[in-house]
Amino acid sequence: MRAIITGASSGIGAALARELSRRGWSLALLARRAELLDELVKELKTPAVALPADVTDRDAVRDAVRRGAEALGGEFDLAVANAGISVPTWSTKFNLDDAERIVRVNVLGMFYLFDATIPAMLARGSGRFAGIASIAGLRGLPSASVYSASKAAMQAFLEASRVELGQRGVGVTIVNPGWVETPIIDKYKGPVPFLMKADKAARLIADGIERGAREVEFPWQMSLFVRTLRLVPNALYDRLLRPYARRKIDPEKVRR
Repeated sequence: MRAIITGASSGIGAALARELSRRGWSLALLARRAELLDELVKELKTPAVALPADVTDRDAVRDAVRRGAEALGGEFDLAVANAGISVPTWSTKFNLDDAERIVRVNVLGMFYLFDATIPAMLARGSGRFAGIASIAGLRGLPSASVYSASKAAMQAFLEASRVELGQRGVGVTIVNPGWVETPIIDKYKGPVPFLMKADKAARLIADGIERGAREVEFPWQMSLFVRTLRLVPNALYDRLLRPYARRKIDPEKVRR
């Protein structure tokens, strides 16, 4: 079994690589930071290849997928669009450069991996594409408007694709994590509710992928809370979420 994971140099991507390796998967790991990929490859127990590339460059992604398949001896059974960034986006201080960067990495990065891997899966009538979206995509979160929008876009695209591709033997899994202990949340000051370790998140994702789940969402407490918020009237939602518009961010830890 062969898998390719974007954003594999840290966070959920690296944890998922370790988990899939423990389960016997051969891995192609794509990210910008070559040195971290090389260290991870040395750590894994199954065949693995580091593919330094930027997910916002579609030609680089296509080339990386080709090189990964050649190195591992065949086309991929699984592609995981995990690369993602989150930069605070307050509407009162809207930064278009940040917004474009989030969309390029989170949404276009997924599209480019989809473009590079799905044709081969369709040709043989098997395979699975998984996208690491977020519970934040279920409703717009103040201070994370663009991030929420990018994850909602991922969910909508993957849901539609799941219906189409399932008829051709190719599965799609939408993954909606809540707060996971990764560099992406370092910028938030104060307590973070329902925080989960990356290795536990990786086990839940791998379990879902291997059983062919259409959707994987965790932790259940945060999933229940946000899905309940989808049902409340807009006026009540606005009142409840006002504190999130004022939450504290450490500007020194914001990663762009």
